[in-house]
Amino acid sequence: MLCLNIAEMAKEKTQWKELIEALSVLQWVLTFLFLGLSCTILSIYLMFTSLWPLAALSFMWLVMDWHTPEKGGRGTMFVRKWKVWEHFRDFFPIKLKKTAELSPNKNYILGCHPHGIMSAGAFSCFSTDSCGFTELYPGVRSRLAILAGLFRIPLFREYIMCAGLYPVSKASLIHLLSKSGKGNAIVIIIGGAAESLASSPGANTVVIKQRKGFVKVALEFGADLVPVYSFGENELFKQVIFTEGSISRKLQDLFKKVMGFAPCLFVGEKFAFLPYRRPVTTVVGSPISVPKRASPTDDEVDHYHKLYMEALTKLFHEHKVSCGLAESHKLLLI
Repeated sequence: MLCLNIAEMAKEKTQWKELIEALSVLQWVLTFLFLGLSCTILSIYLMFTSLWPLAALSFMWLVMDWHTPEKGGRGTMFVRKWKVWEHFRDFFPIKLKKTAELSPNKNYILGCHPHGIMSAGAFSCFSTDSCGFTELYPGVRSRLAILAGLFRIPLFREYIMCAGLYPVSKASLIHLLSKSGKGNAIVIIIGGAAESLASSPGANTVVIKQRKGFVKVALEFGADLVPVYSFGENELFKQVIFTEGSISRKLQDLFKKVMGFAPCLFVGEKFAFLPYRRPVTTVVGSPISVPKRASPTDDEVDHYHKLYMEALTKLFHEHKVSCGLAESHKLLLI
């Protein structure tokens, strides 16, 4: 039935609509891969031209404004309201599925899995208004936290702050959970770069067993934990996966350790960068009530970490068939 509905949607689209969708996704992919690097190169290049005062001012502003991303950003999110994100959503398509209420009188940490290559599901559902998060959860604000190093890049940092993105640093999380009132849903892609290296069609691998920092933060501020799974995220790109211990994998791990992100060797359906048109359903689970502890013990962290993994596993198995997977599919936690 799911496949039939998707096929019917595809038939209803005009060639013009499909082109707009493809361009919307392509600009996002190119932004993801190259905009940060381009801004860095441009800033350095301008220093050796007659326009060097612009570059100098940019670097001065970066230093003066260094801590703004960790203090709630700009307070403007006009980028997340762009019409282009609706076309982006329709390309796959991406759908946000609610399973329980989230109270606007509490704060939450949403752990999103899997990372995939580019986390299209998390971006569309939690960093844009295209999937209807605010309508599904009135009074709750989704705040997607990403690699903190990206907020050190001149110009690029302004763009991602206007998109309502935040650094996934301890200082940033503390601010969002203690100085931004209630109704904050902080979305963290728990597996990070390590999980992206395990992304491939047919795989449902989650890096979680040694990731306990988000649980400790939840306990420190009494923020409820919510498991989230994006079914179909790993189907968007094909990736060359190197075996553990191989020279290529060691080089990937070294790069990841130094730079904070993984150099995945992937390919899409068209022009190498355009992902496959595969449905992505991001399912938000039920909140796990977490008490507030000023100094949580290791046993407390382990207890709620175990509860979280059990809830994530339950969420996966309850929704996998309706989201296009076979009953035989398993979730691998590593």
